[in-house]
Amino acid sequence: MGAEKKWLFTLFSAAFISILIFLSTISGFSFSYDYITNKPFSSMVHRGHGHPPAFAYYISGGRGDGDRIFRLLLAVYHPRNRYLLHISADGTKEERLKLGVMVKSLPVARAFGNVDVIGKPDPVTYMGSTHIAAILRAATILLKVDGEWDWFVTLSAMDYPLVTQDDLSHVFSSVRRDLNFIDHTSDLGWKEGQRIEPIVVDPGTYLARRTQIFHATEKRPMPDAFKVFTGSPWVILSRPFLEFCVLGWDNLPRTLLMYSTNAVLPQEVYFHSVICNSPEFKNTTVNGDLRYVAWDSPPKMEPLFLNTSNYEEMVQSGAGFARQFAKNEPVLDMIDSKILKRGRNRATPGAWCTGRKSWLMDPCSQWGDVNVLKPGPQEKKFGESINRLLDDWKSQSNSCS
Repeated sequence: MGAEKKWLFTLFSAAFISILIFLSTISGFSFSYDYITNKPFSSMVHRGHGHPPAFAYYISGGRGDGDRIFRLLLAVYHPRNRYLLHISADGTKEERLKLGVMVKSLPVARAFGNVDVIGKPDPVTYMGSTHIAAILRAATILLKVDGEWDWFVTLSAMDYPLVTQDDLSHVFSSVRRDLNFIDHTSDLGWKEGQRIEPIVVDPGTYLARRTQIFHATEKRPMPDAFKVFTGSPWVILSRPFLEFCVLGWDNLPRTLLMYSTNAVLPQEVYFHSVICNSPEFKNTTVNGDLRYVAWDSPPKMEPLFLNTSNYEEMVQSGAGFARQFAKNEPVLDMIDSKILKRGRNRATPGAWCTGRKSWLMDPCSQWGDVNVLKPGPQEKKFGESINRLLDDWKSQSNSCS
C-alpha cells in the first residue's frame, strides 16, 4: 500500500470513528449539565395553544465568552422560555463555574429554574462537524428537560437581540407553530466545489486538543439519493422538526448527518438538507433566518463586525437578532437603552416585571403574570418583516424548490 493510500486509509478510519462518536453524542443522554434550582414557580407558566409561544435558546461561546453569554442571556430572558448555556471545551472549568454563579445571582432564574449551564462541554471546531454535534446535543438536552417549548433558537456570544421577548412572543403568537425559519437554497454555486465535495475530518471529535480540520486529497461526487441544500447556520426551528432530527424514527436525519459530518461547515448544510428532503417538513420552511448581518463587498468568510454606524439600519431592518458584535461594543449599550430598555446587569423588562423601576431597584426582581405580553415599538417592524416572509412562503407551492 502506497504512502498516499495509507494516509487515506487512516483518514477515512478516523472519519468513521468520528461518525460513531458523533452519533453517540446525540442519540444518548449521557451528558452532564447543571440545574440551577427546582422550579417552584413553574406552575405559573402556561404553554400550548391559546397561550403565547415559548422559545428554547441555545447560547454558545468559547474561551473568555462567559460575560458575553450572560449579557446575552439577560437580553433575551423571559420566565416562559428555556435556556441552555455552553462554553466550549477550550474554555476553563472556572469560566463555567463563574457563569453558573452569575446565573444563580438572577432571582427570577433561581425562581423559575429555566436556565441550565452545560457542565461537560463539547469541543467546537467552527468549520467541522463538532459544531453541528454541539447544536444537536443542545437540542436533545432541551427536549429532555422541557418538552413544551415551541421553537429552538441558536445564538452565539457575538449575537444580540433587536426586539424584546414580549415583541418576539407577540409576533410569533400568530405564526403556525410547525413552521421553521431557515435561510436555504439548492443553488450551491461555489459552495459545491469548495464545501460540499471536499472530504474533511474534524479532529475535535476524537482529540482532546482542538486543531484544524483535515482535508482529503480527493473529492466526493454529489449524492443521488438526496438533494443538498445550504444556507445560514443560524436557525429558528420548530419542536416537531427537531424531534424528527434527534429522536430517530426515520433514517433521513441519520443519513444526512453521516454525509454532512465530512463537509466543510456542516451547520450550513445539515438542517437545510434534512428539512428540504423530508416530505413531512419540506413545506414548513420559511426562507429567512431573522438576522441582520452586514457583509463586505465582495463577501468574505464572516460578516462585518457591527458598530454604532449600523444602528439605524439594524433598527429599520425588522430583524429579530443581529450579528456579529465585538465584546463590549458601544452599540450594544444603545440597543439596551433604546430598544430593550434594559439596565446594566438586569434582564430585559416585560409585562411580567412588576417592580418599581429605579436606579436602585430592578423592576424584574418582582413579577406577576408571566403569560401576559406587552410589546414595544420595535414589534411593528418585526411583525412586518415576519409577514413579508410568510407572504412569500404562502405564495410558493414548494418552499424548498
